[in-house]
Amino acid sequence: MRQFILCLFTILLVQCAGAQKATSTQGTYITKKTATGKAKKSFEKGMEYNISGNNEKALEEFSKALKAAPNFIDAQIQWAALKYHLEDYGAAEAGFEKVLAIDPAYSPKVVYVLGLAELKQDKGLEGIKHLEEYVASKPNNKSLLAKAEQKIKQESFIIYAKANPVPFKPQSLGNLLNTKDREMLPSLVADESSLVFTRLVRGQEDFYMSKKVDNIWQKAIPLTDINTPDNEGAQNITPDGKFLVFAKCDNEGRRDGYGSCDIYFSEIKNGRWTAATNIGSPINSRDWESQPSLSADGQTLYFTSLRSDGFGKSDIYTSQRNAEGRWSRPKLLSDKINTKGKDESPFIHPDGQTLYFMSDGHTGMGGLDLFYSKKQPDGTWGDPVNLGYPINTEADESYLIVSLDGKTAYYASDRIESENNTTQKEKKATGMDLYSFELYPEARPHPVTYVRGKITDAETEQPLVSRVEIVDMSTGKIHAAVNSDPDGFFLITLPAGKNYAFNVSKPSYIFHSEHFDLKESKETNDPYQLAIELRAVPDVITGSTEIPASALEKYKPTVLRNVFFDTGSAELRPESFIELNRLKTFLDDNPEISIQLNGHTDNVGSDTNNLTLSDNRAKSVFTYLAENGIDKTRMAYKGYGETSPIDSNDTEAGRQANRRTEFMITGN
Repeated sequence: MRQFILCLFTILLVQCAGAQKATSTQGTYITKKTATGKAKKSFEKGMEYNISGNNEKALEEFSKALKAAPNFIDAQIQWAALKYHLEDYGAAEAGFEKVLAIDPAYSPKVVYVLGLAELKQDKGLEGIKHLEEYVASKPNNKSLLAKAEQKIKQESFIIYAKANPVPFKPQSLGNLLNTKDREMLPSLVADESSLVFTRLVRGQEDFYMSKKVDNIWQKAIPLTDINTPDNEGAQNITPDGKFLVFAKCDNEGRRDGYGSCDIYFSEIKNGRWTAATNIGSPINSRDWESQPSLSADGQTLYFTSLRSDGFGKSDIYTSQRNAEGRWSRPKLLSDKINTKGKDESPFIHPDGQTLYFMSDGHTGMGGLDLFYSKKQPDGTWGDPVNLGYPINTEADESYLIVSLDGKTAYYASDRIESENNTTQKEKKATGMDLYSFELYPEARPHPVTYVRGKITDAETEQPLVSRVEIVDMSTGKIHAAVNSDPDGFFLITLPAGKNYAFNVSKPSYIFHSEHFDLKESKETNDPYQLAIELRAVPDVITGSTEIPASALEKYKPTVLRNVFFDTGSAELRPESFIELNRLKTFLDDNPEISIQLNGHTDNVGSDTNNLTLSDNRAKSVFTYLAENGIDKTRMAYKGYGETSPIDSNDTEAGRQANRRTEFMITGN
């Protein structure tokens, strides 16, 4: 049987002071030890009823005791505590105030519970004042002291947050997508054209996908290739929409995985999703793993687990994938992120620098709140920031994701009126719907755009499966590397603030390069859209030193868009070596080919100076390749000055295009 009161409810963490004194500055009073007659008898009956869980009878007896002896301090405490337990916080507050009026020093814990009762009525300043009085009394109960200090911090935040609300105007994703069932856990592709989410239908969690047409989310269809009789949920789709990582829980005791819930993945092959595949050890363990989020480059996985090495109830972990495709042993994120409470639902934005998650361990509005943290220059995570009120409330908030441009957030809620949640009664029946809202600027990630393209054979126009690499030119490290799909398509995200070298390659084809300057932010509503035609390396090159004139168009020059020189200089800048090393690899892979390196300028300056400069720049490339192992007899170089423009010299963009270095196949 549940015992509600000994001297006060244990759920209130208040105990009697022992009735060591019977007088105060307010006058004489009685305690449970000094009570007599009707007051004592009613008090003892009240305690018996309370222990048995008969709240109504207990209140009646405590009231009788107080009627017989209005200054019966223990009866007053029990009456107020029972009112608190019954959530009659106004009556509890009045009751505890009477206790303090009788003797403010009788039990310091009364001041603590009085503060809680005031907080329950949104009397924040009064509640904080009494909690601070309790802390100032230096109580011996260290556990309760810590709770009081944490409550003061939380309530101070609540008062500030409500006085300084953040912009929040949630919009339903529409009654074609949202239904009477529960929709939750959204996941979005880069261009926001497709949304994958979890729907709970008759106790079964499965994946559904909705497409956006004319800015309206359409009726969702189940992902039948992935869905099983088990519960699938908490998914994250990659920006290109080709890879899904998710949690799958064993409903029927088959023990197909490592633990009760494991992380799985599926990918698009031949136009269909593959069957769910367990991601395996060391990510999955005998413990619970769920809520995965994969970085845009596919190399870092964040997820939630109940592993024993965690800080609290649930924690966020991360794992890195190495060059061989193996995942590292998961590492616990630091105590900047993880707490002694629940820390869950990580979402790593495609910028790779902003982590959104939910927690009840950080200071918040109460329950699970949504937070974000920014990665610092040294690679550590910064202090989490609460997303604020009214995004967060006293209730639990749900898993949140943010669009590529950082301006729109998506999440699930059962607290907002919509087509399927119009009244509080219906909310309880229908559960969650999906919503979006504009995320205020301070909480947004770094700007991110993307490059999307299709690769085809220049002659046959057939799609090509090719290698696409993007290199961060400031570090020389590969930012992303993917293969285009069987239809030739690819999509890669590009965080702003850097310059990138872009390259497409395929055996027996001449590689293609582009340069993306994102030092200045680029709007995601203006992504890079490329149609790339790869030209095949000639199968047979005649014994002559030149390609026949009839074939010259086929082997027209290839622009090296990531070879750079300072103004007026023929000295290669270090970032050029990325592209030149790729050209060297191409020549190594095709040892029968000879090339000519061409230099070009715009029309600024004299003809003579431009001709000399272009010739010297072509020579610099020639020299670099020769010094790195390419036989000089396979190469020639020539400067054309301003004589062969490919764009107008009337604009800066045109002049920049004309300032170029290129190579062309000349024979064997």
